[in-house]
Amino acid sequence: MEYRKRGPERKFLKASQTCKAVMVIGAGQAGKSTMLKQLARDQKRSCVSMDDTQLRQFAQTDPKLFLQTYQPPVLIDEVRKAPELFERIRIICGESEERGLFWPTGFRSKKLMKKAGDSPSNII
Repeated sequence: MEYRKRGPERKFLKASQTCKAVMVIGAGQAGKSTMLKQLARDQKRSCVSMDDTQLRQFAQTDPKLFLQTYQPPVLIDEVRKAPELFERIRIICGESEERGLFWPTGFRSKKLMKKAGDSPSNII
């Protein structure tokens, strides 16, 4: 199947150049992961999905080691399934001057936004 360019790509890439982490949220099956995986192809960016049970358990039990294993820049799909990662992501972002370190995806929910630290500059 051929990839069709999405409208938010340009906005996302611009945000990724200015922010350390940019979360893409939206309804299921809307194309969030497809878009980000396509954009990540041209970059040296790891892609991990929290849909994978073993990866999710690893992220939940040892977020620090998980993010040492899957170092930024990284796309973390379905991050809502491993909210333990958010604190470690904040620490890494606070210690680094680099931009575009994390591309997490997820459904929009009050619980997810609270864990992520809802900020208009880092959520698309």
